[in-house]
Amino acid sequence: MAMKFGFQTYTWQMSYEKHRDKLEHILDIVQQAGGAGVEPEVCMLGPYNDDPQALVNALEERGLKLGALCLALDWREAGETVEEKAEADRIIRFLKHFPGTLLTLVQLPGKDRSELALRQRNALLSINAVARRAYEAGIECAYHPNSPSGSIFRIEEDYRVLLDGIDSRYCGYAPDTGHIVKGGMDAETIFRTYRPLIRHVHFKDMNLVSGQWSALGQGSIDHKAIVRYLQETGYDGWVMVEEESQEAELQPDRVTLQNGIYVREELAILA
Repeated sequence: MAMKFGFQTYTWQMSYEKHRDKLEHILDIVQQAGGAGVEPEVCMLGPYNDDPQALVNALEERGLKLGALCLALDWREAGETVEEKAEADRIIRFLKHFPGTLLTLVQLPGKDRSELALRQRNALLSINAVARRAYEAGIECAYHPNSPSGSIFRIEEDYRVLLDGIDSRYCGYAPDTGHIVKGGMDAETIFRTYRPLIRHVHFKDMNLVSGQWSALGQGSIDHKAIVRYLQETGYDGWVMVEEESQEAELQPDRVTLQNGIYVREELAILA
């Protein structure tokens, strides 16, 4: 099997109040952009949040797959809170309607990086606990680090703590090229270093000179080289494309269609 390209809904989530109940419209744009699937965050499920079968039908009508579903929680305590466990278990039950769909785990960034070591230990306890329950339910998991200033898994030292600390029996790694570079690292080096753990991939681009997010192919990250490397090493999972530029916040449909052209003409042919 070849790797598959789809789109992450964060491109629309940046203007959340406008798009939070518009997943059906987003699916239409993903289909028009040539994506094979979609990865929403739980908060973007909208009317499908309590009706997984309706989402099954909506995807089938468009020839799309639910490539992954992203669960983002705080995970600041020494173990899951009652509310966090209940939500994770609800999503695990939800995903039983979508065999083969991966559960992406993301910690919501804090306001700062205070008490870093403690917060990292606490987060890993919850991440591993959720991943183990998902595994026992037949669902694969991967953790996705991010790069806001309050993220506790942001720079190279944090990645070592994270990727040594996740229980690889139950949880893989979901690298995001943009977040890697935003954290001061080289994306291709991180992919090569942690390739055995990679279960899912996010692509987004940024300009290293300005430090601004950009459209795919208009920034500084060599996504073609990464696709070639993934192909050479037998990666057959999803590559989910997203954009976090100012233009994406204003016109998420248009930038997604533009990114779809780049994927089809420059990346998919390499896979």
